[in-house]
Amino acid sequence: MDQTHLPLPPVFDAPPTRAAGLARLAKFLPRAGVTYAARRNEDLPAHPYVSGLSPYIRHRLVTEAEVIAAVRIQHPAGADKFLAEVWWRTYWKGWLELRPQVWADYASGVMAAQNRLAVEGGLRQVWQEACAGATGIDGFDHWARELVQTGYLHNHARMWFASIWIFTLRLPWELGADFFLRHLLDGDAASNTLSWRWVAGLHTAGKTYLATADNIAKNTGGRFRPVGLATVAEGLRYVAPPTPRAAPVGEAWEAGVPTLLVLHEDDLDGSWLLARGLRPVAVAGMTATAGRAPGVVASGVHGFVAGAMADALARQGGGLAFDREGLVALADHAAGLGVAQVVAPYAPVGPVASTLRKLRPMLAERGIALVQALRDHDREAWPHATHGFFRFREAVM
Repeated sequence: MDQTHLPLPPVFDAPPTRAAGLARLAKFLPRAGVTYAARRNEDLPAHPYVSGLSPYIRHRLVTEAEVIAAVRIQHPAGADKFLAEVWWRTYWKGWLELRPQVWADYASGVMAAQNRLAVEGGLRQVWQEACAGATGIDGFDHWARELVQTGYLHNHARMWFASIWIFTLRLPWELGADFFLRHLLDGDAASNTLSWRWVAGLHTAGKTYLATADNIAKNTGGRFRPVGLATVAEGLRYVAPPTPRAAPVGEAWEAGVPTLLVLHEDDLDGSWLLARGLRPVAVAGMTATAGRAPGVVASGVHGFVAGAMADALARQGGGLAFDREGLVALADHAAGLGVAQVVAPYAPVGPVASTLRKLRPMLAERGIALVQALRDHDREAWPHATHGFFRFREAVM
């Protein structure tokens, strides 16, 4: 099929506000049970059978706990398939949190693969064609262009895309994960990295994911039936992951001292901290969007995060926003307010966590403590992410 003229969907309708996320959740709830279970794998125009909540959950404009509670109220039974998908995001975060070296190894792998692009002309051409949606592979080219244009892909399309990238095009998986992370509105260090590793056979020894023409045709309503796909998905060289470290427990703030609350793009909900008695004198925001990848992160991703941050600060009564290049300014702002501590939601492994590590000594130089508070949802679930998802699910669902 000539996909050059195949129409793409309009820009993914995801206004970066909590109100929009809650409205999307309310609209989806009636379909979260048997309808989702039966048709969740279908990648159809406008994605009618999935929630589209991932950009909101990823930044915690709407939280996992809120979604789980709402679904259980609407569907006392029969929604396990959807609930499992929500818990997968928590599992991935917990799994990576217990093994931070895997994220560091991925980052090194991206840089090594980019060095190969600089010297291997053939590899560079295939990579450029894949990113541009110009490989001639039915479906794959559409998804590449859909991702760049909309910032979103159906979960099943992500799996097909990753499988074709790795096993048919024989491209480094790290470059594919990087391509996703630079363009997905819901781009997340844990979910993205570990999902690509799973497809490649690096998460579970001997287990890979093979995209097939029949499965693609079946679940796209016949829109795509690629030819020439790899018929075998031989896993990449498996290396056992590091021994899990202890799960974090978070840090406690000091009551009764002047406090600056800093929200960040991994957790834009401060209400749970206020409910626990935190009384900040001011609120600020911190973003690290450019740190998601060594290359250029898409403008749509920057725009979503900026809009989400503006919404979060407005809901807290206003505040200044700083990016990862403005940490000195953020530390000076905290000092100018005369606070003794900065309290932030705990940031899991990824760019925000790295940025907070840089901020901590800057604050300390000014006599200010940095406190990372951990949500109950994460504290209770992450310790169970020691093995596979199904053992995790038995413990949390």
